[in-house]
Amino acid sequence: MTGLKMPKDFLWGGAIAAHQAEGAWDVDGKGVSIADVLTAGNATTPRTITDGVIAGENYPNHHGIYFHDTYKEDLALMAEMGFKAFRTSIAWTRIFPNGDDVEPNEAGLQFYDDMFDEMNRLGIEPVITLNHFEMPYHLVTEYGGWRNRRLIDFFVKYSETVLKRYRNKVKYWITHNEISNQANISEASTVQDFLVWTNSGLRYDETATIAERMADMYQAGHYELVASAKVVQLAHQINPDFQIGAMLNVSPIYPATPLPTDMLAAQKAEQLRKWFSDVHIRGAYPSELEALFERTGYRSDITDEDRQILKEGTVDYLSISYYATFAVKAADGKTPALDDPSSIESVKNTLIPASDWGWTIDPEGLRYTLNQLNNLYPNLPIMIVENGFGAYDTVTADGSIHDDYRIAYLSAHIAEAEKATIIDGVNLIGYLSWGPIDIVSAGTGEMSKRYGYIYVDLDDEGHGSGKRLKKDSFNWYQNVIKTQGENL
Repeated sequence: MTGLKMPKDFLWGGAIAAHQAEGAWDVDGKGVSIADVLTAGNATTPRTITDGVIAGENYPNHHGIYFHDTYKEDLALMAEMGFKAFRTSIAWTRIFPNGDDVEPNEAGLQFYDDMFDEMNRLGIEPVITLNHFEMPYHLVTEYGGWRNRRLIDFFVKYSETVLKRYRNKVKYWITHNEISNQANISEASTVQDFLVWTNSGLRYDETATIAERMADMYQAGHYELVASAKVVQLAHQINPDFQIGAMLNVSPIYPATPLPTDMLAAQKAEQLRKWFSDVHIRGAYPSELEALFERTGYRSDITDEDRQILKEGTVDYLSISYYATFAVKAADGKTPALDDPSSIESVKNTLIPASDWGWTIDPEGLRYTLNQLNNLYPNLPIMIVENGFGAYDTVTADGSIHDDYRIAYLSAHIAEAEKATIIDGVNLIGYLSWGPIDIVSAGTGEMSKRYGYIYVDLDDEGHGSGKRLKKDSFNWYQNVIKTQGENL
């Protein structure tokens, strides 16, 4: 018992993404997405981006957990836990298979009509992401991804189609998922190649310089922000009750020591990411980014019209994912600077434990970052739409899954979110934990990296019965929701 309870209208629930769960990757007219060309990896082997779908390769997103066919069963389990809200995404390629199609795909639109109807019937509020790492692959091969201004219009057309279609079924929307992931370009690496691919559909060969990569990322990010702002304005015209949110991966960055140079390194590392939220929320670039662009020529294409669109298309709330924190120091002999990523060096934080995948476990960091965001954007509604613990689960002979480690992780994080809300005054409106049901991992493509309260009997190759089993955390989270977070 924490002695703290969230307000009665607090949105408790969970979150997934279409491409990690639905499967049915080529059913009913769905086109190929950028997730559909990602092979399987693991904790030590990165996923590979292939040139189209290649026979014989293992593409985990092609099957997911077959949620396309099982969503009624799965949503019923979430309703049993007491979910007030459930976040998922619309697979862009179910609606516009190529992204530049003249007309939408009716079969895809009908699928989400049926899913949202079921959620509303169960009393579960849909929280829907428009662009969650699953843009049409055709927009990459034909237009070069988000480095092309034309994608603004393609995204707005797609968004307008679904906003009008579901104007009476969905209230909460998110434009781009974890748009800030792509920001930290420090060197050519498979991790960063993955992040700019999933965010923006950008690819590079080994000859691309850091400066070229950074220029591409800043330009693509700008077009994504303009597209988001246009969608915000459009959405409010379609239905004034719509709530349109931004979505960022927030990972607090601590200085390795109190040395001024390390403090500056942490500050600059934060600035490399927070400009996305500044533009989403304040409608303008922060001065440190404008100075960077002036010095470097990055983000070369910005118009007066763009600036006005950004100013008029600010979001209604901020949604965040929170998983880990990082520590940095100033690289030897260098002064930390935004245009020299090599001047900031990541270091291991030995004071904080880590998961099997090397992600730090830092519940207090969640309270810290919620307060930090509230300082930056006073009283802005914030919704946690991802927070969870990926781990190896074992099914016992009687079909039980004892996941006390997951309960401990989530309990500690929820407790800190409650303190931020009730003690610190942060305007937190919801907590949607990541992966209430096991799904394919975005980063590694594994099923064995499990997050859910609900176990799905599938292995890393997609083999298994697909049977759903309740873990111990299922009943625990059910009680958390029932007691408004008082009983953790």
